[in-house]
Amino acid sequence: MDDAHFKIRLVHGLNEVDPDAWNALANPPGLEFDPFLSWEFLEAMESSGAATPHTGWSPHHLLIEWADQGLVGAMPLYLKTHSQGEFVFDHSWADAYERAGGHYYPKLLSAVPFTPVTGRRRLVRPGAPDDARISNALLAGAIQIAQQNDISSLHINFIEREDAADMDEAGLLIRTDQQFHWHNDGYESFDDFLAVLSSSKRKNLRKERAKAQEGLTFEHITGADITEAHWDAFYEFYVDTGSRKWGTPYLNRETFSLLGERMSEHLLLIFAMEDGEPIAGALNMIGGNRLLGRYWGTIDPRPMLHFETCYYQAIDFAIERGLKTVEAGAQGGHKLARGYVPETTYSAHWIGHEGLASAVEEYLERERLMVEQEAGFLRQRTPFKKDG
Repeated sequence: MDDAHFKIRLVHGLNEVDPDAWNALANPPGLEFDPFLSWEFLEAMESSGAATPHTGWSPHHLLIEWADQGLVGAMPLYLKTHSQGEFVFDHSWADAYERAGGHYYPKLLSAVPFTPVTGRRRLVRPGAPDDARISNALLAGAIQIAQQNDISSLHINFIEREDAADMDEAGLLIRTDQQFHWHNDGYESFDDFLAVLSSSKRKNLRKERAKAQEGLTFEHITGADITEAHWDAFYEFYVDTGSRKWGTPYLNRETFSLLGERMSEHLLLIFAMEDGEPIAGALNMIGGNRLLGRYWGTIDPRPMLHFETCYYQAIDFAIERGLKTVEAGAQGGHKLARGYVPETTYSAHWIGHEGLASAVEEYLERERLMVEQEAGFLRQRTPFKKDG
């Protein structure tokens, strides 16, 4: 689609896009840094073989180039042959459509592969001429691709609340869910955080930490201190957990090496050590003001070790670095008792078949009400003191 001022085109891999040009859209000055939108992260998913046509993630990234100004807009986009690795579950929609004689797959997805973290999906360079028009053109272009190629649907996952409102106005179907995030209220130590909890919850957390730490030490490894030996150990943990939870782990060993090579300053490995050897580990990404938990695993399961490695050690690091939030991944009501509170997440969906779209819309209306009610219920049951 061409215009007097700009051109929209697709690329089938970020290796076709200049890294600096992409990053100028993904992480411009003045916006909080999002490591998952960076060229380095997204291209590593592709070149390592984790997000490729072979794994059901065919890159079809949407680009807008404005006259002689170069790249001014982009949208990470994938043609999907399944719904795995998305964390917004539409399997029942696919089943219903297939039973009715339709073909739900392939579908279009705008998201960060394997990453349930809220962020921007329509990337527009600040200061670009007519930025609202560029943003609208990205959405319209993605829908047009689906319509012209007889693709069943477009899904835009883990979008910001304001973007959800815009897409609602544009006629997309809005879906909500919830995650659990920890918020740093200016704490200077873990004990400061414990002090705002009720007495019983404070006692429980101290018991959990003591139990988990028996015979172990914990290391926080980031930046140039991360070595290939660390990745070897962590990959063993990751594969064990991934094979039990998902059947086939999403990432491969090369993925971690590429991430370490390209963006180690934005990575945090937390290792549980026994007699100088790692027995468990968690991988986190460091955003602007957020610590973003991604993967964890262990070769020696122990009581409370998961909570300590993924949640409490993450809080320790966030307090030390002055980070405002810890996001510990998808789902997990058990996080509530550990000081992580419910936060609403949003996704937007365009469905070409009128009958399926109508049925999904009715379902989402009921689901949004349930999500809102559950969040209200959970917020009344946080471990924090109720005396204000």
